[in-house]
Amino acid sequence: MKNLLIAAIILLLFFQSAAADDKSKIDNLLQTNLEAVFTVLQKKDLDQQAKNKEIVDIVTPMFDFELMARLSLGKKHWSGMSQDKKERFTELFIKRLKASYLSNFTLYTDEKVLYEPSVQVKEKIHTPTYLISKDKKISILYKFYKAEKDWKIYDLEIQGVSIIRSYRSQFSSILESGTVDNLLLKLEDPADN
Repeated sequence: MKNLLIAAIILLLFFQSAAADDKSKIDNLLQTNLEAVFTVLQKKDLDQQAKNKEIVDIVTPMFDFELMARLSLGKKHWSGMSQDKKERFTELFIKRLKASYLSNFTLYTDEKVLYEPSVQVKEKIHTPTYLISKDKKISILYKFYKAEKDWKIYDLEIQGVSIIRSYRSQFSSILESGTVDNLLLKLEDPADN
């Protein structure tokens, strides 16, 4: 019994150490990448299109866009789609999500980011940050999960509002009164981005 207790304590200490390492890794990953994005935004010699390309190159490896697409539809709607429509939806969703992310960065002036330590939530890790400007403090919570090789962002909460839940609500509303084709047409419409 004593050996079993010692083994359990050692295992618990190992998992706490691994979780601390993961949280530290995520903190460093997020800070490094966001600082790189803000460096790009401050470049005077680049036009907005060149800045956008550099920003997408920096942030894309951090996100699991395919998972975000599936989560934004929910199991009910995702499982009912053909493979072709899943692929088309995913492509259009990623395009929309990147455009939305970039449009938020174009509003950048001289804000600073305040980072708080990551928090383990079950098998996921949440990293709270705050975008601080002269008169505002905007909370942004980055939600990570362990992918095959690395930690990836699967959702963002801005001022407590989940991006995934927000899209799921919009998409469900369209699908309740229409079809997947209606949703795809809506996503294809550039005026709707």
